[in-house]
Amino acid sequence: MTDEACSSVCDVICIASWNADLVSRVARPLARGETLMAHSFEIQPGGKGSNAAVAAARQGAKVGVIARIGDDDFGRMALALWAREGIDTEHAEVAAHERSGVAQILVFDDGDNSIAVATGAGAGLGQANVDVASEAIRSAKVVMASNEVPQAATLAAFKLARAAGVTTILNPAPAMELPDELIALCDVLTPNESEAQTLFGKGAAAMIVTMGSQGCALWQKDKLTKTIAGRVMKVVDTIGAGDTFTGALAAAIARGESLEQAAESANAAAALSVTGRGAIAGMPTLAQSQNLINS
Repeated sequence: MTDEACSSVCDVICIASWNADLVSRVARPLARGETLMAHSFEIQPGGKGSNAAVAAARQGAKVGVIARIGDDDFGRMALALWAREGIDTEHAEVAAHERSGVAQILVFDDGDNSIAVATGAGAGLGQANVDVASEAIRSAKVVMASNEVPQAATLAAFKLARAAGVTTILNPAPAMELPDELIALCDVLTPNESEAQTLFGKGAAAMIVTMGSQGCALWQKDKLTKTIAGRVMKVVDTIGAGDTFTGALAAAIARGESLEQAAESANAAAALSVTGRGAIAGMPTLAQSQNLINS
């Protein structure tokens, strides 16, 4: 663990994946066995959990991460990023002699992307990390996670959160089978349209299905209760848009917004996020999101 102590109770706790994004920009998707020259290459901060934590912090929440990173340059990149964004790292374990996660990303000229993730040290995140952070979880307003972290860690954290009356948010990406026990512990799921297909009929309390430029749709107990229209934005790339949505949603719920209001706030933040390069460059502040909503 780092030796930085919590200065105050966190509003949002993120069971966080971290990886360095190795981003190549190419004209189009590659065919199997094809080599294509890239326009450029960058190394950027990434990981669905880390991205969502940054998004929540920029939306005004006091955020803490429960994470496991490598004792390497990419791990130090994570700690530097979280420090810049004001994210508490008391419960970020630095794993000796292990590599941090990486994501190999191809961004196409139309702004879409393909991603392959190697989780590295994050694969070892588990019950022990959650146990150490149990008081932070109980004291939070929202706990969020994604499918990039081991389900054992998410289950342990969500059980603690449910017992303490803390709202739980799961971004079920990348798509995988979710046990009924975990779905029952989720107050809100934030799948995209393809991920949502496997979740209907599972008894989820609430799902906000993200639909890219088409906006999002709120489902409660498998009934559509609200649709929020998308916004026309100049797309640079879509990396991190879903993570921005989840993080902004968590921040909005933490500051007391209703689920419908929080979905509107998250929808605006995600729209703004596609105007910057990489996962976090376009992530807006709360003021920027509110300006878009009011415009």
